[in-house]
This record gives sequence, structure tokens and C-alpha cells, in this order.
Amino acid sequence: MMFQFTLFLLVPICGMGALGYFLDSKLGTKWIAILFFFIGALAGFRNIYRFAMSISDDKKDPEGNESEGGSEKKK
Repeated sequence: MMFQFTLFLLVPICGMGALGYFLDSKLGTKWIAILFFFIGALAGFRNIYRFAMSISDDKKDPEGNESEGGSEKKK
């Protein structure tokens, strides 16, 4: 699971940073790599958030209700 968190964060950052660096070298600019790095970081944190929420959704009971800790039974 920790490996997935690492991949979900590093792949967008490295990919967007590399794309920005490539575009900077082709277009002769110096700011696109920085912009794309931050876009990749935002995408990476969004991936981690969505993955963490999917893990927490798996902890619900089979009917899709969260455990309330009470002794009431639903009919």
C-alpha cells in the first residue's frame, strides 16, 4: 500500500516536471517546468486523497453503512 502512495505522488510530479522541462527546452522559456511541477504535485495529492478515501470506503459494512458502534439492528 505504501508503494502505491509513493507511485501516486511521484509519477505525476516527475511526468509533469519532465514534460515542462522538455517544453522549456523547445520553446526557450524558463517557467513552464515550474508550473508543470506544481500541477503534477496537485495531481499527485489528489490521487492520494482519492486512494485514501477509497480505502476508507472499503471499511464500511457490506450494506454500505458505516459502523455506528451501537447495538441497534436495522430491519
